[in-house]
This record gives sequence, structure tokens and C-alpha cells, in this order.
Amino acid sequence: MKPIIAIVGRPNVGKSTLFNRLIGKRLAVISSEAGTTRDRIYQNTQMGDYEVTVVDTGGLEYGKKESIEADMQAQAELAIQEADIIYFVLDASEPLTVDDYSAADILRRSEKESILVANKYDSKEASERVVELYKLGFGKPLEVSAIHNSGIDELLNKTIKLIKELGFPEISKEKKEEKSDEIKVCFLGKPNVGKSSLVNALLGQNRVIVSNIPGTTRDTTNTHITYGDTHFSLIDTAGLKKRGQIERGIEKFSSLRCFNALDQSDVALLIIDFGEKISKQDMHIAEFILDAKKGVILVINKIDLAESEEERDKYISMVQKKFIFLPWAPLLMVSALERKNIKKIFDLSKDIMEQRSKRISTGKLNSFIKKITYKHVPSGIKQIKPKILYVTQSGINPPEFVLFVNDARSFHFSYRRYVENELRKEFGFGGTAVKIVYRSRRED
Repeated sequence: MKPIIAIVGRPNVGKSTLFNRLIGKRLAVISSEAGTTRDRIYQNTQMGDYEVTVVDTGGLEYGKKESIEADMQAQAELAIQEADIIYFVLDASEPLTVDDYSAADILRRSEKESILVANKYDSKEASERVVELYKLGFGKPLEVSAIHNSGIDELLNKTIKLIKELGFPEISKEKKEEKSDEIKVCFLGKPNVGKSSLVNALLGQNRVIVSNIPGTTRDTTNTHITYGDTHFSLIDTAGLKKRGQIERGIEKFSSLRCFNALDQSDVALLIIDFGEKISKQDMHIAEFILDAKKGVILVINKIDLAESEEERDKYISMVQKKFIFLPWAPLLMVSALERKNIKKIFDLSKDIMEQRSKRISTGKLNSFIKKITYKHVPSGIKQIKPKILYVTQSGINPPEFVLFVNDARSFHFSYRRYVENELRKEFGFGGTAVKIVYRSRRED
């Protein structure tokens, strides 16, 4: 069991900067624009001999009762309920605000262990305001500058001492040495197709803000869950817009985060909104997944909107035709609202991961190549007669094969497609892209 540390406070006091500093990665979007972090962002990290979960939250604001701000407030309060330790972050360079006092009231009611963190303490104004911070009733504030890495060691030492007092176990030697066996599943799609609703349905809680306002999720959110005996990491992302529609600043950075999340994942779910036309956006996202050589599941969400089986079947047929370049990708119809078929996401992801981890012996591969080249001799380009000398598997996740040939340039794309199709017929690899490299003998 890991202690959960929630970073809370009013908007724009540096919570996300502190979060990124603690975990050593830039996972949370940082901006001078208040309200940049909308969802709870979870990340496991190590503090001393303890493994902890750090949670970044949206800002706590006084009197916010409507729309997205109210959802952000609820998310932050849920994080407080879940937490074992709370970092109450203030901007030491500014006077205390109504939002600071409101956040303090919420934390007092929670009766959770709290550490008052006076961030931005490197400013001239900060030292003059330290006495004012005692008014909040949380004792002596820890003076830090998250952006300049000042005071972080003192914060970590105090946290480790508190974790020990709370009785959490240290990481065992075996745990320190073991490698992650999680299947990383990335949720991709246009804005407002139900990605966050689907994640919440799988988790059974409102982990990610859901709204009918497109673009609600700005950060990529990462949640760990165990299904059966398999560990999963669910990565929800901001909706990918057309390149021309991505605004400078926060949305641009969030879109880059989507591509980074895809790069780190094993399986990508391309979420499609039932009844909507397949757009160029959808096609581009599929191409990004294919180029990244990931596992793919085409997920049609909101099937509860289908009025008949005929309407549903017609839509499935249309989707299959549009994504004809992904014939090996499974198609799954789900309803996040009604929780229909959603558990199949886990089963399919596990099956795909098994395919991505499959190894074929060199002997079997070369017997296979001999058979398919006898059935269909490669035709040449530029009067060069192409020939496959031998083949070997060079990697897994994704499956990667190297074909050593006399001249790689002489193999037409149609023959390359033939080789991949025959490889799939013979050995499977359903649900995942494969990488096939043609290497000229003289390059060996």
C-alpha cells in the first residue's frame, strides 16, 4: 500500500510546477493561465525508501458553483478525501486571498496530515509575508521555490518522516528490482467522443472530468488498475484536433503530450463517436497510431444511441471500409454511459499484448519465407531481380523483423504488403502493427 500525497491550493500558485519537480518529469501542463490543470493527475514516484503516489489537482476556488470550475473543485476535493498527506501550496509572493482561506477551511475539515508549502519564496516580497501565513493555522510554512528547486530536499525529508510515522511499509528489495509488467493503454480520439467517460466507467469512479464542452481534458491523466491478474495503466488524453486548429500555448502543448502518451503506450484505443462521420481527423489519428507501431482497438462509443441493429451494423460496415488499412485491428462497440462491453477493452488489450510479445524462431521464419517466395516470386524494379536471403526477428513490442535481401530498393510496396499479409496469416499478430525492415546485403 502506497501513501497518497495530494498537492492542493488555489489556482496558479505553482502546484503543477511542484508536481513536475517531485516526479522528475513534465507531466502536468504549466502556464500562467489559471485553471490549466483540470483533472487529477496521478504519478508514482519514490521518496527515500518509500514508493508514493503524488496527485496534482485543479485549483480550489471560493464560491465556484457552475460548469467546469465546479467540476474542478469537486476533483480537488476528491483528491483530498483520497490523500494520506496534503501539500497545501501558497504563493508566498502575493498576499493571502479569499481562495487561500477557503482552501484552508476545506483542509481543516478533512483532518488530513497537511504540510504548508510557501512556494515562490525566492521573490523579494515573500520574506515580508511569512508571518501572514501563520494565520492559516497550519504551523510553520516550508519555504520552497519549485521552479528553482530550492527547499525541495527539506520538503522531502519532512514528508518521509511523516510517511514513517503513519506506518507505511518501505519498498522491499524485490520490489525495487522488479520491472513494470503493466499494459499501457492510451485513449485517443477527437474532442468530446467520450474518452474520459470511458476511463471513468472502467475505473468505476469520476477520475477524469466529464463535460459536453469539447476540450475538457487538457492534461494526459494516468491511472493504474488491476483487472484479473493483469495490471493496466490507463492514459486519457486531450482530444486531438486538426493541426490547423491547435492553438498556441496550452492546447498546443497538450496535443504534444498526446503524442508523447502514444509513444509510451502499448495499445492505443481510437475512440469513435457512434453516428458521427469518420473525419480526416480520425484518419490522421489512426495513421499516427500505425506509424508509432502500436496495438490498436477501434472503439465505437455511445452505441446506446443506435435505434436498431440494422443501424448499428450499417455503421460498423462504414467504419471497417474507412479503416481498410487496419484490417487486423479489432472493432469494439461500447457504451460508457451504460457500461456495455467496456470490460472487453481489458481482455482485448491483454490479447494484443501477448501478440506484441510473441517470438518466432529463425528456423520457422526462414521456412515461411521460402514457402511464400515460391508461391509468389518477387518481381523486380529497374531490371534488378529481388531476392530474400534470410529473415530474423529482431525485437518485440512491437514485433520487428529484418529481411536480409540483395537490394532493398528493388522490392515494390505491393510485395512488401504481400509479405506482411502472409506473415500475419502464418503467425497471427492480430491487433498490433508490425515492423518489417528490408536490409540490403551490402549494408550488413
